[in-house]
Amino acid sequence: MSEKLKLGEARAPGHTYQQAIVKDASEPPAAFLETSYEFLGDGDIPYTNYTSRDYAESEFEKLWPKVWQMACREEHIAEPGDYQVYDIGHLSAVVTRTETMQIKAYFNACMHRGTALKSPGDNGSCASFRCPFHGWVYSLDGELVDLPESWDFPHVTGDSHSLRELQVDTWGGFVFVNFDPDAEPLYDFLGVLPDHFKDFDLENRYTETHVCKRLPVNWKAAEEAFMEAYHVKETHAGGREFSEPVTTYDVFPENVNRFIHTVGSVNPRMPEAPSEQQLMQMLWGRRGPEEGECPVVPAGMTARDYYAGLVKQQLGETYDQDFSAYSTAQTLDSIEYFLFPNFFIFPGLSLPMAYRFRPDPDDPDYSYFDLFFLRPKHPEKETPFPPEPLMLDVEDSYTLSEGLGRLGAVYDQDTDNMAAQTRGFKTCAKRGQTLGNYQEVRIRHLHQRVADYLES
Repeated sequence: MSEKLKLGEARAPGHTYQQAIVKDASEPPAAFLETSYEFLGDGDIPYTNYTSRDYAESEFEKLWPKVWQMACREEHIAEPGDYQVYDIGHLSAVVTRTETMQIKAYFNACMHRGTALKSPGDNGSCASFRCPFHGWVYSLDGELVDLPESWDFPHVTGDSHSLRELQVDTWGGFVFVNFDPDAEPLYDFLGVLPDHFKDFDLENRYTETHVCKRLPVNWKAAEEAFMEAYHVKETHAGGREFSEPVTTYDVFPENVNRFIHTVGSVNPRMPEAPSEQQLMQMLWGRRGPEEGECPVVPAGMTARDYYAGLVKQQLGETYDQDFSAYSTAQTLDSIEYFLFPNFFIFPGLSLPMAYRFRPDPDDPDYSYFDLFFLRPKHPEKETPFPPEPLMLDVEDSYTLSEGLGRLGAVYDQDTDNMAAQTRGFKTCAKRGQTLGNYQEVRIRHLHQRVADYLES
């Protein structure tokens, strides 16, 4: 075997993620025990991929109109006439629920003179879509139902000037749109996700918290900040002695990659292995001083299993549900799947997030980050209505969102480096970033998939 073929085979000393979780008292999902790493090269990623306006324009022309993108959750359009506007670059879609409860998506433009029917990011409920310029009216099914001064438009019919539909489909309670009429079906685009998520029942979750923050960095770099755990020891240095979690990095054909890293597991790279009680003290310290004295790990149990039981009990009391069926790995670990080009899902019990990143339509140095907390619906109680997003500007702290709790400060740490990274892109003498072969393979996968579209 040549030396080149050996590239990417290096791993951190000690046990793997899969070896760690098989020691849990509860059996993890089978998908967690799979590995799917592939060496994708080691060349630098050009900084122009982030800073070039020409590159951004190519993305707007060749990428964003061709890919499936999460527009909203089904609960955002729960009733007939409910609608959500999804904007990506200069493209805009109106997603709605018809009188027959069918989900449809339309290009957000009147068929008369192109005026947007709804404002960017708008949502609400209506009986029809009315153009604010000349009053052309369309039904929820997209049909032209009222044409003022119709005597002057003998060349216009309902068929010729109905709203143009986008492809729309659902999975896991999420509504996806695609601006390309010839795009592959959503299910094919999702790859392994339906199989890997069959144990998580995403359809029966609701949006508890929604924060949208403007970030001072290109959309790809913003995503990359959440694609590896290599940054944990420095960026989140408050837990330095217990950081560097045991992580698996995987790439699945063609649009999915993931990492999963342990929470509350022994880090094999530490000079001296902590006791189970020391691990418990670390886990308990994450909760804050208001939680009181750290409990003692029962004899014969690991801190990880014991703490997972406490988390399931606490969340069960908070949401009046039984979470005992969740495994330790499902309860505690940071389980992050990425669906190209801009969607992340954390299906775990204690870290139940979804992320969506979108480019700024006018400046490649900025992007938008939507952060959702998704909680399990109660089988008998009415599901809360989705909250309006809390809009944060570049300098605003995530701690302004009460729904993020202690994680608000963590997200500040994750994004505080971004303005400096944008500046560094433009001044660095070496004109590209160097990636680790294993820990940063997901970043390389992202860039290769972007290039697939731009070079087609």
